[in-house]
Amino acid sequence: MNLAPYLAVLRTPRLPSLMLLMLVARVPATAAGMTITMHVLLSLERGYGAAGLVGAMATIGIAVGAPLMGRLTDRRGLRAMLALSMLSEAVFWFVAPFLPFEVLLVTCFVSGIAVMPVMQIGRQITTALVAEEGRRTALAMDSMAVEVAFMAGPALGVFLTTHWHSRVAMWAVGASMVVFGLVLYAVNPPVRDDVDHGVPVPRAEWLTGRLVGVLISAGGATFVLSGVEVAVVASMRGMDLTDWTGALIAVMCVASLVGGFVYGGLDRVPPIWVMMGVMGVLAVPIGLFGGSPWLLALALVPTNFLCAPTIAGTGEAITRMTPGSARGEAMGLQGSAFTLGAALGAPFTGFVIDHSSPGWGFFVAGLGAVAIAAGSMVLTTRSRDSRAPLPR
Repeated sequence: MNLAPYLAVLRTPRLPSLMLLMLVARVPATAAGMTITMHVLLSLERGYGAAGLVGAMATIGIAVGAPLMGRLTDRRGLRAMLALSMLSEAVFWFVAPFLPFEVLLVTCFVSGIAVMPVMQIGRQITTALVAEEGRRTALAMDSMAVEVAFMAGPALGVFLTTHWHSRVAMWAVGASMVVFGLVLYAVNPPVRDDVDHGVPVPRAEWLTGRLVGVLISAGGATFVLSGVEVAVVASMRGMDLTDWTGALIAVMCVASLVGGFVYGGLDRVPPIWVMMGVMGVLAVPIGLFGGSPWLLALALVPTNFLCAPTIAGTGEAITRMTPGSARGEAMGLQGSAFTLGAALGAPFTGFVIDHSSPGWGFFVAGLGAVAIAAGSMVLTTRSRDSRAPLPR
């Protein structure tokens, strides 16, 4: 394993400290969804369907707002976007614990549009500070940091809700988001390359079929991952081992971390649609090992090994295909693709499991990813502008 690329990236001025800041900032962001779910279940005393509906409304809002917030960053700068996000986060998380369910539904959608996009901010900072030859390694490190945040955030949300109250958990999430927003506002890290501060490029010149193929691959990756997670929960419940579900999720995260580490040190990598398609192929047979938690944990490793590499690969491709003047909007579209993929994968897989068994959940999640990879391949290989120069 070649560590030289990582050492070179870590020597980049300001990057290590900003990566650490974004890692910590992402923890409350990853805790938000679980905190809202627990609030609906425990404080509002609603069912899982109601909790899922609230999550769906927030997801739609985030998917709509991500490119809009990115465009605001491109046009007005990071601080303007942060000011709007902090206001939205402060108002929502303060009043949400007191809202009835019906009002909470609408509020989750509206606040989701202006939610602080800490995931894409981290990717923008990374690509702005690191030269193109080091971005694969840097974005792999960023993807690994996201995995760490997802290991800590939801667990923190559950802990705060069960040991105190959902109101305390929601206020803690909101306060943390505002605090990190203020820190980012004060630091004002760069989010665009120094060489890309030219005239804005029309969207039609950079939103090409090739880029759409990359975005489809991004959505396909979260489609299969969210579907696999639902199938894991169902499998462990079927074995009467629900309390150990978190351990298998941790195995998935560690496998992704290792995969991201290996990917970041490679000189040449396969196309993104290939990695995403292989994720799907490897997910198809996982259900055959659902009779034992140990075998299931081992079967989950290959698919999740490609998680961080695929996510990092989409970010790397987007930075190559888009001008710096549109980087925020492009990263926002990537965030929307991730969000929509997860929003489709989980309920689709859950529907199949409800009418069959957990093993079929793995099968359809993987098969769906293979189909999405095929569509991405067609767009990527047939796009007439596949060799067009990057607009400046």
